[in-house]
Amino acid sequence: MKWSGQWLASPWRRSAIAALAGALPMLAFPAPSWWWFAWVALVPWLLLARTAPTGKRALYDGWWGGFGFMLAVHHWLLPNLHVFTFVIAALLGALWAPWGWLVRRFLGGAPGARRIAAALLVLPSGWLAVELVRSWEGLGGPWGMLGASQWQQEPALRLASVGGVWLLSLLVVTVNVAVAVLVAVLVAAWTSPAPGTARAGTRAVTVVAVTALALTAIATFAAHVWSPRPGTDAHVRIAVVQPGIIGGADSGERRFDREERLTRDLAGQDVDLIVWGESSVGFDLGDRPDLTRRLAALSRETDAEILVNVDARRSDRPGIYKSSVLIGPDGPTGDRYDKMRLVPFGEYIPARSVLGWATSVGEAAAEDRRRGTEQVVMNVGESLRIGPMVCFESAFPDLSRSLARDGADVLIAQSATSTFQQSWAPAQHASLAALRAAETGRPMVHATLTGISAVYGPSGHRVGSWLGTDASAAEVYEVPLADGVTPYARLGAWPVYAALLVLAAYGLVEGARAVRRPRGPERRGPPARTVRASPARPGR
Repeated sequence: MKWSGQWLASPWRRSAIAALAGALPMLAFPAPSWWWFAWVALVPWLLLARTAPTGKRALYDGWWGGFGFMLAVHHWLLPNLHVFTFVIAALLGALWAPWGWLVRRFLGGAPGARRIAAALLVLPSGWLAVELVRSWEGLGGPWGMLGASQWQQEPALRLASVGGVWLLSLLVVTVNVAVAVLVAVLVAAWTSPAPGTARAGTRAVTVVAVTALALTAIATFAAHVWSPRPGTDAHVRIAVVQPGIIGGADSGERRFDREERLTRDLAGQDVDLIVWGESSVGFDLGDRPDLTRRLAALSRETDAEILVNVDARRSDRPGIYKSSVLIGPDGPTGDRYDKMRLVPFGEYIPARSVLGWATSVGEAAAEDRRRGTEQVVMNVGESLRIGPMVCFESAFPDLSRSLARDGADVLIAQSATSTFQQSWAPAQHASLAALRAAETGRPMVHATLTGISAVYGPSGHRVGSWLGTDASAAEVYEVPLADGVTPYARLGAWPVYAALLVLAAYGLVEGARAVRRPRGPERRGPPARTVRASPARPGR
């Protein structure tokens, strides 16, 4: 242990280890999908930060760990943003610096049972506060939230219906903290100068950590058994049209031709709605009445309305918009949703006057897209209501919750990941729809231009099979509809509010201690405890 302490004394070596430790949770997400690993993936990072010799070094451990985490979950941006990916990871990684300090504050040294109990409240709350801040659209949005790694597990989906992805993140971090405490206790026992004896309070610390693990298991079981399940009362047939990658100078025209051909194959299949992917129409329909007529003819031929996505400069207002447009037998129905939350650097550049140089080192947006102002619930036929979102917006829990509360029967995300086909991004994006469905109790259709298309029922379970990145097809899904309201749809992100209350209480306690603490030469206090006696120094 002495050797390891000397080996970690190098700041750069320690920083590299912190970055590697912070990157480990990435393995819990698709494509590896080691969902179980998320429950222990933070342990190396926690154990490193707790041993920081100073509070300043703990801040760096948190920062470097956050850098590794953000770089790992966004690694697929490297071929496009190049060096700017590292800049983004470094800036966002700084959000974890205070969390690293908190880890040392609560787990450093030989903490007693009370400090460990406080750590099991404060550290998960601190992590959730970081996820809240970085979930802001301007900082990249909620991509790679730790709880999202549990999208395939039924108990986790039940928890999501109660507290959203926020509750999953909170519990995952709680388990990681408890495991880190148990590992630290075990290591301390092995390295104790008197192996047969335990330090005072070790048993109490172990009991607190094990109790936290037991309470997490009980909460998961309770959510699985008692949380209300959406009642399935009907089905609709929704078709997804995924044309696949089409390159070349005239790709917009040839893509439309292929989508038209695939859609025509759906005639006679009794579909209620046909969904095209993001940017499936690269021309403003006001400028191209010929395309409008072809779409209306398709609607008549298939006896279904078609939800397309127009990515073009508007003819009726300035700027480029990405818009979900519903097409009926007579053309556009009048229902239109303009994308509200844009992808930083991909669709706009934050503070372009300062960061505009990003366009010279990668494929950043040459021109900012314009934003919509409000969400829209569209009426399809006589009885179906859909809530559209565009691509990146499916990562935001509040958008899908708002649509469900506004009466949407089916959530729909129109996406395109053509730039990142060979990366882990398409599978990660498709997995988010499972969480949005479970949170709201509403089925969700994730339809892509290219990438992975997927459909999930109101409890978050997959409906049918995925359309993979190599697919060029039209697939019909029997989508179950549901009634009722999930606790998350009703209450919102209550785990976030609870976490902020915990952090506020901690701040008040620390502030009160600082006020009561004597200052200057009058300060008195008990002598510091030491693990073993040391020779007296001259002058003492």
